[in-house]
Amino acid sequence: MKIKLLAIGKTDDKNLIALFQNYEKRLKHYVKFEFQVIPDLKRVKNLSENEQKEKEGELILNKINSGDHLILLDERGTEYRSVEFSKFLQKKMNSGIKQVVFVIGGPYGFSEKVYKKSNGMIAFSKMTFSHQMIRLIVIEQIYRAFTILSNEPYHHE
Repeated sequence: MKIKLLAIGKTDDKNLIALFQNYEKRLKHYVKFEFQVIPDLKRVKNLSENEQKEKEGELILNKINSGDHLILLDERGTEYRSVEFSKFLQKKMNSGIKQVVFVIGGPYGFSEKVYKKSNGMIAFSKMTFSHQMIRLIVIEQIYRAFTILSNEPYHHE
């Protein structure tokens, strides 16, 4: 199985980039991983929230292949403890899914087309995180899940 993380907009914070790259390097020991940034939309001042979601949605859907298992990171999604999240990933691997795509949307969430195309939603917290921070949180939790599945001492309960 391959895991892809899609995110709207780039990160300028060098510290967050370095931490993300550290976990990306670690994660590649366990699973094929790809990170793609979808550039921020230009001239968003002229767009309504809905128009912005629609345009971002088109960009997201252009990055999705027909066999991909699409998981949206959304505050209304299912919340997991880390061990439960590792079991969630194990189920995806066991089911023969070739690629799971986690998507971090724009500031207003996702368009209806993206919601309809998705196979589920996950919430990493009831709190809201910056789009820069959630990338780091997501990749760390994916890494943690694989260390749990490998019975390695990274996670403590």
